[in-house]
This record gives sequence, structure tokens and C-alpha cells, in this order.
Amino acid sequence: MNRLLWTRRAALSLASAALLAACGGMAPKPADTEIVMMTSGGFAAASDELKPGFERSTGYRVKTVYGSSMGGASDSIPSRLARNEPVDVVILARSSLDQLVAQGKVVPGSQVDIVHSLIGFAVKKGAPKPDISTPEAVKRALLAAPSIAYSASASGTYYETEMLKNLGIEAEVKPKSKRILSERVATVVARGDAALGLQQVSELIPIPGADFVGVLPPPLQRVTVFSAGISTSSKNPEAARALIRYYISADAAPTIRKAGLEPAPVK
Repeated sequence: MNRLLWTRRAALSLASAALLAACGGMAPKPADTEIVMMTSGGFAAASDELKPGFERSTGYRVKTVYGSSMGGASDSIPSRLARNEPVDVVILARSSLDQLVAQGKVVPGSQVDIVHSLIGFAVKKGAPKPDISTPEAVKRALLAAPSIAYSASASGTYYETEMLKNLGIEAEVKPKSKRILSERVATVVARGDAALGLQQVSELIPIPGADFVGVLPPPLQRVTVFSAGISTSSKNPEAARALIRYYISADAAPTIRKAGLEPAPVK
């Protein structure tokens, strides 16, 4: 009886294997297939919202690691890659991504622009919102603020190296400005450690306890392009490409706009 049962089970197993072989690529992807993605804060909120839909539609799982696009913080994306942390996809400011390509950390030609991001201001929830509708109004707001927080990434680099100089207030404003490492600027503002915060809009909007004021006026605005690339150490480049395709798809656009970003034109 045992031999007969074993024979029937073996036959069923062989039949199942033959059926899967006949179906070719129709078998589902393993549930434990993981894509490691590093993203800077500008795209973090959008990626968190988009992840479940991608995972449901593909069977892949996305492990997200966060870090700034630039700067020497130990958790910045360039620092993580310098330590050879495992990663498949990186998403950060295009200028920083191109530097990673030059350093041999990202596959040449794999860069894809994902979103365009604007810079804005935030204040503590309930605090008066300053007028920032013109460059002159921004100048007055910065001079009046007792303390200002700005990011250690793309928007902050622009603020400390160009914007204050262009406004002619670097000497007065820079001493009361603090560069924030490894934390959202709006979080610092929300707990009262700075009266005014400047960062990418998509990083200001989701923070509880902070109120979004608005974007910089066009003469002062600096659009940052956030782009994706595939790591040269990726163990799953096909899955990485699938994730990038999902981010630039029409299905992803509404979520991206809701996060305060604009989808980049598909080339």
C-alpha cells in the first residue's frame, strides 16, 4: 500500500513539473525576491505610497533605505555606496547620480529621470505664514526669522551657496541658519528648533506639526531633477529595471503629484 501511494504521489509531482515547464514564464515570481532601493528624501514619500502597488503587481518586495543625495553624513547615499552597502536601485538628484556613474557605482546609461521637485518653506503648525510671493518678500522673511533650518542635500546646497548671495543677505542670514543632517527640515521646525525651514516641497508636506507655506517664487526657484539608476553591484538588475519602469508609468503619476512632485517627461 505504501509503495502504491508513493508511486501515485511521484506521478502527480512529475505531472505538475511538466505543466509548469509547459507554461514557461507563467509561474509566479518567488515571494521572497527582494529589490533594495536607496532614495533621497525628495522622492521618499512618493516611493512609500507607490511600493504596495508595485509589489502586488509583480511579486517582488522592495526594501527601502533612505539617505540624502549629497553631503558627508554617514547615512547619505554616496556614503552608503562608498561602504559598498547592498543596493539595486538608487534614486537621488541627477547631478549626484551622474557622479556615482563616474565613480563606477551606477551602471552607465541606466539613469532615468523620475520627477521634478520644487523648493519651499515650512513653519511650525499654527505659526504665522510669511509672505514669500516675490524675491523681496522672501528677503524680508529670512531677515525677520530668528532661526532657519535647511537641508544638507540639493536644496540646502543651493540655499547656502547661491540664494543668500543673490539676495544680498548672506552675512545677516547665514549665521542664524542651520544645516540639518539625517533629518527632515520640517521635523526640526515642527518641534520648535527653527522658526522657518527650507527644503524640497515633497519633504515638507508629509511632516505632522509643520505647516507648508509655499514654494519659492520663480526668480529664486531651483528645480531639482530626481533620477533613478541601477547599481553596478545589483544582484537583480531586471527587477531593478521593472521598478524604474513602474515609477515612470502613467499609473504612478497621480501619486507622484499628490506628494508635491511633478513626473519628469518620459524620453
